Amino acid sequence: MKYKYHHLGIPTKEVRAGDKYLKDYKCHASGYGKNEFGIEWMRYEEECSLPELVKTVPHIAFEVEDLQEAIRGKKVIISPNSPSAGNLAAFIEVDGAPVEFIQISQK
Repeated sequence: MKYKYHHLGIPTKEVRAGDKYLKDYKCHASGYGKNEFGIEWMRYEEECSLPELVKTVPHIAFEVEDLQEAIRGKKVIISPNSPSAGNLAAFIEVDGAPVEFIQISQK
């Protein structure tokens, strides 16, 4: 399995310029694509049902060619879903840290 770095997601409680609201997840994302390191800030609403681990611990995200293969045999904490058009994503837990895999079908 080949993993290609995609971004680093950092939870925050701070309102940041350029927040994009993700209504299905009840969270705000900002910063991705605005810096050369792929840092993305994530602000979660009180009603957000995502795992506490994802809402409180930074995650690293990798682009993969086959999402199902990437999560096979792993501890899945967020099942495969489509956070945006052309993207499939899932989260696993590795030694107490969240890791995201993203399969991109449209570039």
